[in-house]
Amino acid sequence: MSGAMSGESRYHEVYAAWKADPRAFWGEAAKAIDWFTPPETVLDEKAGVYGRWFEGATCNVCHNALDRHVETRGDQPAMIYDSAMTGETATWTYREMRDEVAALAGVLRGMGVEAGDRVVVYMPMIPQAVFAMLACARLGAVHSVVFGGFAAKELATRIEDARPKAILSASCGLEPGRVVAYKPLLDQAIELSIHKPDACLIYQRPQADAALVEGRDHDWQGAIDAARREGRLADCVPVAATDPLYVLYTSGTTGKPKGVVRDCGGYMVALAWSMEALYGMKPGEVYWCASDVGWVVGHSYIVYGPLIAGCTTILYEGKPVGTPDPGAFWRVISQHKATTLFTAPTALRAIKKEDPHAEHLKRYDLASFRALFLAGERADPATVEWAEDILKVPVIDHWWQTETGWAIAGNPVGLGVLPVKHGSPTVPMPGYDVRVVDEGGRDVAPNTMGSIVIRLPLPPGCLPTLWHADDRFRESYLEAFPGNYSTSDAGFVDEDGYLFIMGRTDDIINVAGHRLSTGGMEEVLASHPAVAECAVIGVKDQLKGEVPCGFVVLKAGVERSPLEIEKELVALVREKIGPVAAFKLAITVGRLPKTRSGKILRGTMKKIADGDAWSMPATIDDPVILDEIAQELSRRGIG
Repeated sequence: MSGAMSGESRYHEVYAAWKADPRAFWGEAAKAIDWFTPPETVLDEKAGVYGRWFEGATCNVCHNALDRHVETRGDQPAMIYDSAMTGETATWTYREMRDEVAALAGVLRGMGVEAGDRVVVYMPMIPQAVFAMLACARLGAVHSVVFGGFAAKELATRIEDARPKAILSASCGLEPGRVVAYKPLLDQAIELSIHKPDACLIYQRPQADAALVEGRDHDWQGAIDAARREGRLADCVPVAATDPLYVLYTSGTTGKPKGVVRDCGGYMVALAWSMEALYGMKPGEVYWCASDVGWVVGHSYIVYGPLIAGCTTILYEGKPVGTPDPGAFWRVISQHKATTLFTAPTALRAIKKEDPHAEHLKRYDLASFRALFLAGERADPATVEWAEDILKVPVIDHWWQTETGWAIAGNPVGLGVLPVKHGSPTVPMPGYDVRVVDEGGRDVAPNTMGSIVIRLPLPPGCLPTLWHADDRFRESYLEAFPGNYSTSDAGFVDEDGYLFIMGRTDDIINVAGHRLSTGGMEEVLASHPAVAECAVIGVKDQLKGEVPCGFVVLKAGVERSPLEIEKELVALVREKIGPVAAFKLAITVGRLPKTRSGKILRGTMKKIADGDAWSMPATIDDPVILDEIAQELSRRGIG
C-alpha cells in the first residue's frame, strides 16, 4: 500500500449509510439541486426497466449549471478555453455563459427545436460545443454529441437513430499539423442518412471556411447576433427529472451503435455528489478534465459536473504531447491554477514516453494542484507510480463506463483519501452494490477472478435504458445475471474490499485450461524500465487453445536492442507469473493502435493475430498503426 491519508476517511461510514437506507441517502443528496417541483418519490422501483429516480419532480439542467449561479457567483469564471492548437485562451463568467447560451437556445427555438426534440452536436473542442449542449438542455431538447471528425458513415448511423431536428457543427477541427474539414463529412453523412435534419447551424472557424447549403444551413455567429438584436433569448424550460438530457452512442457488438440514455434529475444529483465527495471540489475552484466532449467523461466532467458544482471548468483543445511538447499538461495546470486533473492513463504514458524524467515539469509551478484522477482504461501500476513520484500528490485510479455516467469505484478524496493499492480503483461508490460472480451468478471468494456485476437498481446518473431499445438494453446488460447489471468487466475483490479490474471479460484468456488475465501480464511488462506502454492479447494456439502475445512501445531515448529487451520481457513474465502463462512472444512496435479516447484496440489486434476477418474501427485515431501491426505480425509468421 502507498499514498497519502487526508485525516481519517469517512468512506466506510458514508457507504454504510447509503446501504442502510438508499432512498434517504439520495433524497438528502438531491437537496444540492434546484428543483421546480421537488421530488416526492426518490425511487420508483416499478417504473422503467429496473426503476426510475425522482419520478414526478421537474427541473432544468442548464438552470442548475448556469442561471442559479449568476446571483451568487455571476462574475466568477465558469469556463476557461485553452487551445494549444491556436495559442488562444479565453474566459467566460457564469453571467456571460448564461447570456451566450440563452441566445443560442433562442436561435434553436427559431429553428423549431422544442423540448423532447433531438439535436446532434458534431464539433471540435471549442466553447461553442459546450454552449450547444447547454442550449439544448435549456430548451429540454435532447442532445447527441458525436465526436468531431467522426467518419461520415458513422455519423450517418447516429443521425438515423436519433432523428435530430437540427445539427450543430463547425467548419473544422484542428489536429497537430493538419486542419480537419468537418462540413464535407457532415454533408456526406446527411446524404447517406434516410433522416434529414430541418436545419444545420455552422460555426465558421478562421482556419477553414465551410460552404453553406441554402435553405438548410445557417451561419452560427450571424444567427446569434440576430437573436440578440431581436431579444430572442430563451428561458429555461422545466422538464421531468426522468426526461432524457442526452443520448450518447457507444459501439455495439452488432455494428449498430447503442444509444445510452441519460436522464436529467438523477444525473445532476450524482454529479453534484461526486464533485464534492469523490473529487473533493469546492465552488470557485478550478477543475480540469482533459477529455473530449464527444465522450461520456467530457459530458460529465468538462460540462455538467463542474458547472453544477459552481467550479471553473477548463476546456482544452490540444494533446498531452506534441502541442508543443510533453509539458503541455503541466503548463495548463500552472497557468490556470487547476486543483484537479482528470485524464486517461494513456495520456500519462504518452508524457512518460517522451519525457521519462519529467524535465518539462520543472518549468512550471504546480502549487495549486492537489490530485490526479485517471480513468477510461486500466491504470497500470508502473504509470501510477511514475506519476506519484513526479507530482507528489495522490494519483487516483477510478473505474466507470459510458453507461454509468460517473464512477462505479474510486477513492473519494472529499471524504478523506483511502490508502492506495496500485492496480486497484479502490472501493465502490455509494449506490453501487458491486459483486464478483462465477458463470452461474454465485459470489466468489476474495481474490478469485470472476465477472463483475452491480445489483439492481443502479444508482442515480446511470442509464435507465437505451434509446428506443428497451429489449436490447435487457439483452445487453440484464439477462446474463438476473437481478444484476453486467459490466462485461472481469476482476476480483481482495480481503480489504478493494476492487481490481483485470480487463473486459473477453480479455481473460484461457491457456491450457488456466484462466489468466492479460491485465496482470501487462502489469509485469510495464514494470520493465525500458517500456513506455504495452498491450497483451490472446492468440489462437492449436495446443493450448490460446497463448499470450505482448506488444510493447519503448521509452524515448532507449538505445538497447529491441530483441534483447524482448527476451528480458519474456523472462520477466515467466518469473512473475510463472510458466503457466506460456508467455513466449514480446513484440516491439513504434505505436499501439488506439481509439480517439485513448483505449487500445486489443480486440482488433487479436483478430489480425488470429487471421480472422477484421475491419478498420470507426473510432481509430490513426489507421496506419494497424497496418504496421499487421505487417510486423506477418513478418513473425503470425496471422
